[in-house]
Amino acid sequence: MTTGCKTTTIFLTILCGLLLTILGLTQKWPVYAWPILAVLLVAVPAAAFRLAAVRRGSLPVDVEEQRTAPPVERREYHVSRVALPSHWADYDFLFSATVRWYPLEAAGDEPLLSPAGLAVETVLNRAREITEQRAPGRPSLVQHELSGALSSMRPDPTGQLHVMAEDIVLVLREHDQERLDKLAEVRKDEAVWEHQRKYEQSKREYLSEDVLKNTGSAVVWWLAQNDNHVERTVADLGLLAQLTSAANDTDVPEQLRNFIPQLHSDPNGLDLLPEQPAASEAQPSAADHFEVFLDSMGFTDGDVRRTILAKQIADVIRTQDQHETAEDLLRRFDPPMILTSDDDEPPTRTDEGEKNNGQ
Repeated sequence: MTTGCKTTTIFLTILCGLLLTILGLTQKWPVYAWPILAVLLVAVPAAAFRLAAVRRGSLPVDVEEQRTAPPVERREYHVSRVALPSHWADYDFLFSATVRWYPLEAAGDEPLLSPAGLAVETVLNRAREITEQRAPGRPSLVQHELSGALSSMRPDPTGQLHVMAEDIVLVLREHDQERLDKLAEVRKDEAVWEHQRKYEQSKREYLSEDVLKNTGSAVVWWLAQNDNHVERTVADLGLLAQLTSAANDTDVPEQLRNFIPQLHSDPNGLDLLPEQPAASEAQPSAADHFEVFLDSMGFTDGDVRRTILAKQIADVIRTQDQHETAEDLLRRFDPPMILTSDDDEPPTRTDEGEKNNGQ
């Protein structure tokens, strides 16, 4: 019987004795009943203790069995920046961690001289099995993988220790990390350049094999690009024919040569590009263009409407700060009057002015 059971039995015995005493006083038991009650209160607990001892047996309890088991002895050792190989040659990881272990019961009588060295060797071998299969580009990812793989206590190959590691840090050397960053930038630039090259190659193939395959394909493509403006496409037909012929390294078809403006041939009969105006040739002025416009409208020389329109156009041009052009128009179509030596004669105009007065 345990100590708790003994205490409970004694407490119940005292409680029952008090209850029976109160009951005997209230019921006025005879005098001989009280000795019997006292004997029962002593005999019942004694019998209970005797029965418990018989059930448990009479084995002696050794004092050593009552002692608690000794605490497991744990030790630790810190390793810093140990080089571990990666999957790439000459790119090593630098491994740092806190190695923990506790000794097991030795199978033989040989003493364990350096448990720290054996524990560190075990951890490094376990870590190396992982790092030599990983590329050095992502050391932080490999670090977390090692933290999970080395977090459990495992026996060393000799069976004398249980070993684990924590506080793991895995990095690369600074110059190795810089090289990897440069290689990554080059690979990304190369990928972008390759995409651009393929895009340009595809575009050239599209133009040469589809758009500029012949003049008809070029005309259809140009018509779609100009929102079905047929007039503009027809006006550019000669240019499209030249462009298609140049893209295919062929001559312009005979039926399309009439659409090429100012096409001329050299003495050898080869088609040349349209002649360009000489640099020394004067470009037509605004007054020349205006005169062509007047002639196309039927306002011939001597028509007073030429002067009226010239004045109106000159006034409009002046509002646009084109004073030289306005003066050029007036000099041509409304020249100033010239006075004669005879003061009695009215002033006359030269050129256009004389013609206007005659009318």
